Amino acid sequence: MTGTTGKTTTGKTVTGAAPDTPDTPDGTATPRILVVGAGPTGLLLAGDLATAGIPVTVLEKRPHRISNLSRAFVLHARTLEQLDARGLADELEALGQPLDRLGLFGGLTIDLTGLHSRFNHLLVLPQYEVEKVLERRAVEAGADIRYETELTGLTQDATGVTVLTGRPEGHTQGDADGRTNGPADGRADTFRAAYVVGADGMRSAVRQAVGLPFPGRSVIRSVVLADVRLTERPPTVLTANAVGDAFAFLVPFGDGYYRVIGWNRARDVPDGEPLDLEEVRETVRLALGRDFGMHDARWMSRFHSDERQAPAYRAGRVFLAGDAAHVHTPAGGQGLNTGLQDAANLSWKLAAVAGGHADPALLDSYQAERHPVGRTVLRSSGGIVRLAMARRPWTLGARAALIAFLGAVGPVRRRVVGQVTGIGYRYPAPRGAHPLTGARVPDVALAGGGRLHEALRGGRFVLITPEPYEAGPGRADRLAVARWASGRRTTVLVRPDGYAAWAADAATPARTAAALARHLGPTA
Repeated sequence: MTGTTGKTTTGKTVTGAAPDTPDTPDGTATPRILVVGAGPTGLLLAGDLATAGIPVTVLEKRPHRISNLSRAFVLHARTLEQLDARGLADELEALGQPLDRLGLFGGLTIDLTGLHSRFNHLLVLPQYEVEKVLERRAVEAGADIRYETELTGLTQDATGVTVLTGRPEGHTQGDADGRTNGPADGRADTFRAAYVVGADGMRSAVRQAVGLPFPGRSVIRSVVLADVRLTERPPTVLTANAVGDAFAFLVPFGDGYYRVIGWNRARDVPDGEPLDLEEVRETVRLALGRDFGMHDARWMSRFHSDERQAPAYRAGRVFLAGDAAHVHTPAGGQGLNTGLQDAANLSWKLAAVAGGHADPALLDSYQAERHPVGRTVLRSSGGIVRLAMARRPWTLGARAALIAFLGAVGPVRRRVVGQVTGIGYRYPAPRGAHPLTGARVPDVALAGGGRLHEALRGGRFVLITPEPYEAGPGRADRLAVARWASGRRTTVLVRPDGYAAWAADAATPARTAAALARHLGPTA
């Protein structure tokens, strides 16, 4: 399933879609989907849809300049698995720095080498590198990306969604590389789509347009960020600690710079307060005992961290993903990863419905599967920050006890690691389903020397069987059939996002055919 070569444009006036791809379902063409936001979540989603042959347009109010500065910098194991299923992980692994051990709070080391994954580590890699790779993939697959295009209105009806756009205030019109080429004309454009996905961040215009609330609160103010060089090398690759009224976190980018995240209770000031390197040094000294000869900051910023989650990730034909649906503290490096997992979950469902292969009721499962994960991430990341901020004797004692408990009790530690890395999540399964249903399927070896993640490429389902099986006509672009390399007798239908849709022990051909019809639709 491949699309045609796409494009990036800046501020061009377009009403609706290209003539050969009508925007509303009419029985003769595939309906278009609009994605608002060209961050990692939106780009992964757009790339998946375009790869599946679904016309997709991405609207982004920023100019086409992928910044070399970003807050997010960690890819966890489950995210790397998803990227591997799209043929992107090896390229990103070559750009980043893998870490297989985490040192936290001075008394706990988390070893990731025991993860049952090809990616038994986390990858330190700036968000902008991820965006570059995802944008290239989306454009090559056929996605149409419109920069300097801001959503100004949204209405929906029984057949689709109408989106109004304009040029962001103060922007000048530029070409696809971000070079300005004249003043904006300010005209409003209109797009029509079958579905819209808001992946436009914490201040989501899509979420506001459909009236979904974003309850929550600010957890911590005046967190400082900096990318710096160090004269002294820290004793561990990833260093984090909290002492008294300060905590700090250091991790290398691999290019000679380190990312610093720090907080000092004594400097609880507004985000706009000027930040200098000496304040960053002082925060690190308080938390880690020394500043490691910090110098040559290429970027510094101050921000506050919120915990918020939309009560619903869907309003009619409009969906929310990534920071538009949930935001939380940076503890655990889960923000970017959770958004990419949202996209991986939603994209194949939208593609199946828009392509006419699934009932629209399938889209309801996005809320059922991803909202609980978002809630868990809010709780876990918030818990880490509250432990780091502990100052009263009883909270300090609780932190010490928890560290000792995690260090001593393997099953609990593995569960925590599974949540942070993403590989421990599973989705709800129907009553009476096989135990594998809803579970993540590891990158198992397949007969003939292949791997599951390779078979998933192209956004397909994969049927893994103990014996040869003929899937029937009309499914070659949506289903790959493979056999276990081992002698396992279970038959498993793996969804495009790598989770088991159905499984059975000693399945008959008729039972397998019924499962395929249920999940992929009838044969042609």
